[in-house]
Amino acid sequence: MKKILALVAVVALVAFAAPAFANVNPFMDVPMNHWAYDAIGQLAARGVLSGYPDGTYKGNQPMTRYEAASAVARALAVVDMTKASKQDVEMLKRLVVEFKDELDALGVKVDKIDSRLAVIEERLGGWKLWGEFRFDAKFGSNDDVNDPGLYGNTGANRFQISRYRIWMRKFIDDKVTFTARLGGANNTFERYYLDVKFPWDITGTIGLSLHDWEGDDGLYIDNDAMFTDRTYRGFYFNKPFAMGNFAFYVSRPDENGIDPQATNEHFEIGARAKFNFNEQLWLSLNGMMRMYDSNVLTSLTPAGVAKEDEHIYWGAVGINFTPSIALKAAYYGQEVQVGDNVGTESPNSFQAIIDVKQEALKFTSLWAEYRSFDDNFTTWVDGGPWDNYGAAVTGPVVNGMVNIGSLYDSAIFIKLNQKWNDQWSTFQRYLVANPRAGGLDDTTNWTFGVKYNYTPALSFELAYDNIENAGTVVNDDDSLIRLRTYVAF
Repeated sequence: MKKILALVAVVALVAFAAPAFANVNPFMDVPMNHWAYDAIGQLAARGVLSGYPDGTYKGNQPMTRYEAASAVARALAVVDMTKASKQDVEMLKRLVVEFKDELDALGVKVDKIDSRLAVIEERLGGWKLWGEFRFDAKFGSNDDVNDPGLYGNTGANRFQISRYRIWMRKFIDDKVTFTARLGGANNTFERYYLDVKFPWDITGTIGLSLHDWEGDDGLYIDNDAMFTDRTYRGFYFNKPFAMGNFAFYVSRPDENGIDPQATNEHFEIGARAKFNFNEQLWLSLNGMMRMYDSNVLTSLTPAGVAKEDEHIYWGAVGINFTPSIALKAAYYGQEVQVGDNVGTESPNSFQAIIDVKQEALKFTSLWAEYRSFDDNFTTWVDGGPWDNYGAAVTGPVVNGMVNIGSLYDSAIFIKLNQKWNDQWSTFQRYLVANPRAGGLDDTTNWTFGVKYNYTPALSFELAYDNIENAGTVVNDDDSLIRLRTYVAF
């Protein structure tokens, strides 16, 4: 095929998807009245085409596969992704496959081209929107307005929107992406941040965002993290290496109160290293520190004692015996420094988990977890480590923290989940926590539930939850029936 015809066939499909430039053709052997004058001029302006040193293009010569491959690579680098269509992306994929060997010979990394195509595909349509909506109908055994019970299910809040989130994302260019999330009780932007690709494979997140190191290690299931599942206003960086990745962040509480620690002004920094030795064994080392302003007092400190720095560090390890059976463990150390005569200032916590997928047991999955706490071990996540359907199992929240170690010395949590088919599933969960103070009965919390997926996006869940001796208060019992409607879009 002649050079001009071949070129138009190969790259003209991306020319219209590039920003408009004046179609000034630089080649003396392509006259203005030529049918391909505008296309060639546009491609030359974008750097897709280059002629010979004498200023000619020689369009009547046959185009080599190497010339075509080079043109495809350059076109992919300059295409305006907001103007490309799905059909264009599919054509570009076929061209990359067709000229893979030639691209390799030219030193063009095909994996980077594939990444570029993935980005183009992701960005089709400009802004990307998605979200979720959750509506709960809850009926507590104690629903009197004057005695609402542990779950707080008065007549005023028996039906409620328990969650709605609208995500929006804009791919600015190959290196920068903006993301925001709207929702919450105040209908505000709960997160807004930039994801930036820096040199040396470093990625950064700048703004109000969330990271969850404990979740990344699979240290909880439908409960919650103790320290990391929170929003941070600051800078987060991640650097992969051969056996894992390294992460570092620095943050400051959100002055709008999104961060529960906003009333206790401080800087917070943290670092993490994750090592994936092989498919069976991984290890993570994590450390975090809060540096409080010197003039801050909190209710966790004695009168007249300023809040001092807090340190958290933990190591976690996982052994995957099979793809469906894993053993995980974590050891936490803490320096709370809350002053004299206020419990242990260096409490520890230990966690052990058996995680068995349904593929192994066939009829059910199994999550069995044991945790122990030293006196005064304090979480940084509002609500504590267990999501218990509304009752305060883990005790009162003080300045966004839960002093779980003052209430319990150990706890066992078990969850079973059975997926019967693509529509129906059932689950059972059980928590028993041993109170630190002698003479008190154990706190127990158990749940039975059934879930029906009406469509891939819409589900209904009916659950019965019961709690006894919540917060170690004898005979402080309650039960709850909850119907949850959930849709993801």
